[in-house]
Amino acid sequence: MRAIEAFQEVLLQQQLVYLAERSPFYQRLFAKHNIDVSNVKTLSDLQSLPTTCKDDLQLYNDDFLCVPPEHIIDYCTTSGTLGTPVTFGLTDKDLDRLAANEMQSFETVGIKQGDRVQLMTTIDRRFMAGLAYFLGLRKLGAGVIRVGSGIPQMQWDSILKYKPTYLIAVPSFLLKLIEFAEQHDIDYNKSSVKAVICIGEALRDKDLNNTILTDRIISKWNIKLHSTYASTEMGAAFTECGHFAGGHVQPDLIITEIVDDEGEVVADGESGELVVTTLGVEGLPLLRFKTGDIVRKHVEPCACGRHTYRIGPVEGRKQHMVKYKGTTLYPPAMHDLLAGFPEVLLHQIELFHNEIGTDEIVIRLVSANSSEEFIGGIKDHFRAKLRVAPKIELCVLEELQQSVFNPLSRKPITFIDNRV
Repeated sequence: MRAIEAFQEVLLQQQLVYLAERSPFYQRLFAKHNIDVSNVKTLSDLQSLPTTCKDDLQLYNDDFLCVPPEHIIDYCTTSGTLGTPVTFGLTDKDLDRLAANEMQSFETVGIKQGDRVQLMTTIDRRFMAGLAYFLGLRKLGAGVIRVGSGIPQMQWDSILKYKPTYLIAVPSFLLKLIEFAEQHDIDYNKSSVKAVICIGEALRDKDLNNTILTDRIISKWNIKLHSTYASTEMGAAFTECGHFAGGHVQPDLIITEIVDDEGEVVADGESGELVVTTLGVEGLPLLRFKTGDIVRKHVEPCACGRHTYRIGPVEGRKQHMVKYKGTTLYPPAMHDLLAGFPEVLLHQIELFHNEIGTDEIVIRLVSANSSEEFIGGIKDHFRAKLRVAPKIELCVLEELQQSVFNPLSRKPITFIDNRV
């Protein structure tokens, strides 16, 4: 581990010099706090520097850029989950770095040259992830089947025709693939698919045990599900190996810290907010960027033999924390509980402040069973697992679909935060 830290410290010093020379935002920040970057020698020295956050990126987006516009090859934007989308300009070198990141991630999963991978996410709409997957697979020498998101029939047509060994998909969509296959006599357990790289939803809980959603999928389909966690801001991914004990860090691409509400680094294994420093980025590098994601760091040796630590699943987003009837909740836990009810065909969680200023939760859902007994069973399950039961509203499928699958959004909108 010390060898990895020493390696990262060299890259960190290079990145700090680059920021001091090229970034208008960080030049102002360093001047304001009288920071001499040459004094930052070790990873622990990072904690003497101020953090940046999404608000900074939204307010001063252009000032973070370190290259002139003519050096930008590709424009990506964040999804805007936590506010106004932010633009990231990538240079040619940044695209090479992005390809290397995903190639290393896919190698962690076990994908090899010659494998075929079906990409079930969008590659357009300035979406970095879809582009990264394609570049990484191309660099690795794997075949790419670019189907895009949704449409189970098209997905199965491609699976049966091109016989991919891996899929890249949102895990909850796999339930729709299973349902379609069962309705159309497709023997999915005899298909070519042996594993899925899953994005956007947690596969494990805080103790690295399978979530309800994961168990529902693998109880029917004999495939391996690998979690990968990344963001546009990080330009790097944490991907599970075959031992499913958290996503391995790529130390040549990113430095991580996990901090408490006061900004102090928490003990390994404790939950806190992930703070990242990107390494080797030309266009828009970030120093001590607070992601808002609540995670845990796992440092015990992994059975795969890699010496890198791992980052556990996102347990929630700091801005999405809910205080409901004295209990602290995060949306991922609610999503996973609902995944345990096959009768729930579609759902959306909304937060808002009530007339006395406290948090309220409404779960809108479409269900094959709309009986009071069934809805009561969902509430009882919430009480048993999370100690509280939110309000539940039954909806018409067509109406909820319009809200969840908004054509202007790159992702299904299953969570809305209307709190001030």
